[in-house]
Amino acid sequence: MKVSDIMTRGVQTVTPTQTIHEAAAMMARIDCGALLVNQDDRLVGMITDRDITIRAVATGMPGETPIAEVMSGEIRYCFEDEDVREVARNMGDNQLRRLPVLDRDKRLVGVVSLGNLALSDDPQASVELLRRVTGAH
Repeated sequence: MKVSDIMTRGVQTVTPTQTIHEAAAMMARIDCGALLVNQDDRLVGMITDRDITIRAVATGMPGETPIAEVMSGEIRYCFEDEDVREVARNMGDNQLRRLPVLDRDKRLVGVVSLGNLALSDDPQASVELLRRVTGAH
Protein backbone atom coordinates (compact mmCIF):
# COMPACT_ATOMS: atom_id res chain seq x y z
CA MET A 1 0.00 0.00 0.00
CA LYS A 2 1.29 3.48 -0.89
CA VAL A 3 1.07 6.64 1.21
CA SER A 4 -1.12 8.24 -1.47
CA ASP A 5 -3.79 5.61 -0.68
CA ILE A 6 -4.26 6.80 2.91
CA MET A 7 -3.04 10.41 3.15
CA THR A 8 -5.21 13.46 3.72
CA ARG A 9 -5.39 15.73 0.68
CA GLY A 10 -6.33 19.39 0.45
CA VAL A 11 -4.21 20.40 3.43
CA GLN A 12 -4.56 23.99 4.69
CA THR A 13 -1.28 25.90 4.50
CA VAL A 14 0.05 29.30 5.52
CA THR A 15 2.89 31.46 4.21
CA PRO A 16 5.95 32.59 6.19
CA THR A 17 4.80 36.22 6.01
CA GLN A 18 1.41 35.60 7.61
CA THR A 19 1.17 36.36 11.32
CA ILE A 20 1.13 33.97 14.23
CA HIS A 21 -2.30 35.40 15.07
CA GLU A 22 -3.56 34.31 11.64
CA ALA A 23 -2.00 30.87 12.12
CA ALA A 24 -3.57 30.44 15.56
CA ALA A 25 -6.98 31.55 14.26
CA MET A 26 -6.77 29.08 11.37
CA MET A 27 -5.78 26.28 13.77
CA ALA A 28 -8.81 27.08 15.91
CA ARG A 29 -11.13 27.26 12.90
CA ILE A 30 -10.07 23.93 11.41
CA ASP A 31 -9.35 22.26 14.77
CA CYS A 32 -5.73 21.26 14.21
CA GLY A 33 -2.46 21.77 16.05
CA ALA A 34 -0.10 22.21 13.11
CA LEU A 35 0.00 23.98 9.78
CA LEU A 36 2.40 23.47 6.92
CA VAL A 37 4.17 26.58 5.65
CA ASN A 38 4.38 26.99 1.88
CA GLN A 39 6.17 29.63 -0.16
CA ASP A 40 6.18 29.80 -3.95
CA ASP A 41 4.59 26.33 -4.17
CA ARG A 42 7.28 24.79 -1.97
CA LEU A 43 7.13 23.42 1.56
CA VAL A 44 9.40 25.58 3.75
CA GLY A 45 8.37 24.61 7.26
CA MET A 46 5.70 23.83 9.82
CA ILE A 47 4.18 25.85 12.64
CA THR A 48 2.53 24.15 15.58
CA ASP A 49 0.41 25.39 18.45
CA ARG A 50 3.44 24.57 20.61
CA ASP A 51 5.70 26.81 18.46
CA ILE A 52 3.27 29.68 18.96
CA THR A 53 2.97 29.06 22.70
CA ILE A 54 6.63 28.42 23.56
CA ARG A 55 8.52 30.47 20.99
CA ALA A 56 6.15 33.43 20.70
CA VAL A 57 3.64 33.90 23.53
CA ALA A 58 5.99 32.81 26.32
CA THR A 59 8.66 35.24 25.11
CA GLY A 60 6.26 38.17 24.68
CA MET A 61 6.09 38.33 20.88
CA PRO A 62 3.03 40.17 19.52
CA GLY A 63 0.35 38.46 17.42
CA GLU A 64 1.62 40.35 14.37
CA THR A 65 4.90 38.40 14.45
CA PRO A 66 5.52 36.70 11.08
CA ILE A 67 5.23 32.93 11.11
CA ALA A 68 8.79 32.73 9.73
CA GLU A 69 10.14 33.89 13.11
CA VAL A 70 8.74 30.94 15.09
CA MET A 71 8.16 28.09 12.63
CA SER A 72 10.25 24.95 12.43
CA GLY A 73 12.24 25.22 9.23
CA GLU A 74 13.80 21.80 9.03
CA ILE A 75 10.94 19.50 8.26
CA ARG A 76 10.84 15.82 7.50
CA TYR A 77 8.59 14.55 4.75
CA CYS A 78 7.80 11.50 2.68
CA PHE A 79 6.79 10.90 -0.91
CA GLU A 80 3.32 9.86 -2.01
CA ASP A 81 4.62 6.73 -3.76
CA GLU A 82 6.43 5.35 -0.70
CA ASP A 83 5.28 2.20 1.07
CA VAL A 84 3.05 2.81 4.11
CA ARG A 85 4.97 0.39 6.36
CA GLU A 86 8.31 2.04 5.60
CA VAL A 87 6.92 5.52 6.22
CA ALA A 88 5.27 4.32 9.47
CA ARG A 89 8.61 2.87 10.59
CA ASN A 90 10.40 6.16 9.83
CA MET A 91 7.72 8.17 11.62
CA GLY A 92 8.06 5.91 14.64
CA ASP A 93 11.85 6.07 14.67
CA ASN A 94 11.66 9.88 14.63
CA GLN A 95 8.63 10.03 16.95
CA LEU A 96 6.54 11.99 14.46
CA ARG A 97 2.75 11.98 14.63
CA ARG A 98 2.30 13.57 11.21
CA LEU A 99 4.37 13.92 8.08
CA PRO A 100 3.92 16.12 5.00
CA VAL A 101 3.59 14.18 1.76
CA LEU A 102 5.28 15.46 -1.40
CA ASP A 103 5.17 14.37 -5.00
CA ARG A 104 8.46 13.63 -6.77
CA ASP A 105 8.59 17.29 -7.92
CA LYS A 106 8.68 18.13 -4.19
CA ARG A 107 5.29 19.81 -4.20
CA LEU A 108 2.99 19.34 -1.22
CA VAL A 109 0.14 16.93 -2.00
CA GLY A 110 -1.06 15.97 1.48
CA VAL A 111 -0.21 14.84 4.98
CA VAL A 112 -0.11 11.42 6.61
CA SER A 113 -0.81 11.07 10.33
CA LEU A 114 -1.33 8.51 13.05
CA GLY A 115 -5.05 8.73 12.28
CA ASN A 116 -4.53 7.93 8.60
CA LEU A 117 -2.45 4.92 9.51
CA ALA A 118 -4.97 3.74 12.10
CA LEU A 119 -7.69 3.75 9.44
CA SER A 120 -5.55 2.06 6.78
CA ASP A 121 -5.91 -1.51 5.59
CA ASP A 122 -2.50 -2.23 7.16
CA PRO A 123 -3.12 -2.44 10.91
CA GLN A 124 0.42 -3.67 11.56
CA ALA A 125 1.83 -0.38 10.26
CA SER A 126 -0.31 1.67 12.67
CA VAL A 127 0.42 -0.61 15.64
CA GLU A 128 4.17 -0.39 15.00
CA LEU A 129 4.06 3.39 14.59
CA LEU A 130 2.03 3.92 17.75
CA ARG A 131 4.38 1.67 19.70
CA ARG A 132 7.44 3.59 18.53
CA VAL A 133 5.96 7.09 18.94
CA THR A 134 4.66 6.48 22.44
CA GLY A 135 7.60 4.40 23.60
CA ALA A 136 5.31 1.48 24.53
CA HIS A 137 6.73 -2.00 24.13
